[in-house]
Amino acid sequence: MPSSINSQSKRVLICVGGGIAAYKVCELVSTLFKSGLEVRVILTKSAQEFITPLSLATLSRHQAYTDENFWQPIYSRPLHIELGEWADLMVIAPLTANTLAKLTYGMADNLLTNTVLASTCPVLLAPAMNTDMWEQVAVQRNWRQLLTDGRFYGIGTASGLLACDRIGAGRMAEPAEIFVYIQSLLHTQGIRDLAGKQVLISAGGTREYLDPVRFIGNPSTGKMGLALAQAALHRGAKVILVHCPASWEAPLGVEAIPVISADQMQQVMLKHLANADIIIMSAAVADVKPRDYSSEKLPKRSLPENLALAPVTDIVAEIGKLKQSHQYLIGFAAQTGDIVKPAREKLQRKKLDAIVANPIDKVDSGFGSDNNQAVFLDKEGKEVEIPACSKLEMAHYLFDFVVGNL
Repeated sequence: MPSSINSQSKRVLICVGGGIAAYKVCELVSTLFKSGLEVRVILTKSAQEFITPLSLATLSRHQAYTDENFWQPIYSRPLHIELGEWADLMVIAPLTANTLAKLTYGMADNLLTNTVLASTCPVLLAPAMNTDMWEQVAVQRNWRQLLTDGRFYGIGTASGLLACDRIGAGRMAEPAEIFVYIQSLLHTQGIRDLAGKQVLISAGGTREYLDPVRFIGNPSTGKMGLALAQAALHRGAKVILVHCPASWEAPLGVEAIPVISADQMQQVMLKHLANADIIIMSAAVADVKPRDYSSEKLPKRSLPENLALAPVTDIVAEIGKLKQSHQYLIGFAAQTGDIVKPAREKLQRKKLDAIVANPIDKVDSGFGSDNNQAVFLDKEGKEVEIPACSKLEMAHYLFDFVVGNL
């Protein structure tokens, strides 16, 4: 039975730089504590102009450290050594241009930078700054150079309205996205075992329209596909996510391609198939569609009593016929009752390398849920049961299952 992500490593050190985005760190620290992680916080001198140590100490249930603590000999060992050895993961958010430059060249003149140099754990960077600052040649050079160091992981900046009233790149990633990345790094311990791989993922439920407002669909929300994209990205892969209409946004760094129908999904999947190393068909694709489509909304009185249906192309079976020997194809089988037997039959019939059999008749599992449970099966006869866990955990367990076969 796999352990949870949180049980493998529990200690996260949040380092807050000086920028207006520092206010978002309150939500992040609160979320981390509520999830069961131990949290410590460091604030730079400039960060205290935006948020107080008291706020973060209250949310983390532990003293928040500043440079004042760093220079006071009140600890049994140097504070930066203690914190550096304590942390399983460090997060610097917001990362300013100043701190970025210091880290790039190994400079250490405050508690934050000294602690980074006194630690060996992964470091997650979430930059935030004015668009012109972010796009400076020197800043971009420092960013690229720092990320060549295997310890450092970066969440790119988002675009939008900034506090300086500019509209452009430079916004810090949202706390929820940083939290997901933290969970991934605690699971993988920073290993990029999908680096150099391209992962092609389908997600969500296709819609087959009868007219502009009516369609045949299913309850899939695409959350499992989203989690797979997040996990693959965090493990170093280039990710293409082909998704049906959804309430979520794709992660920064993922190439997201929206589609609606099974025909559209098939076209996009086949277009990107040749360059993919791993293909995961987690989408709930329709089996049938209305045979006839009306470009205008049908009056209620004109709706047919018996709806004529036409078959939809089986996308995963088509990919199974076309895939090359170096490519690894994973399917999903959402089932009720006995989930293993029909999944194994589908695995063989559609020439899959592995399949995820997951129950949709269990509480808090399957369509629309934040959690899932499953049995993984591969063509070599391997079978692994995954008990109830978050869909992000499920995604990581799936990559753990297949990565040795790549």
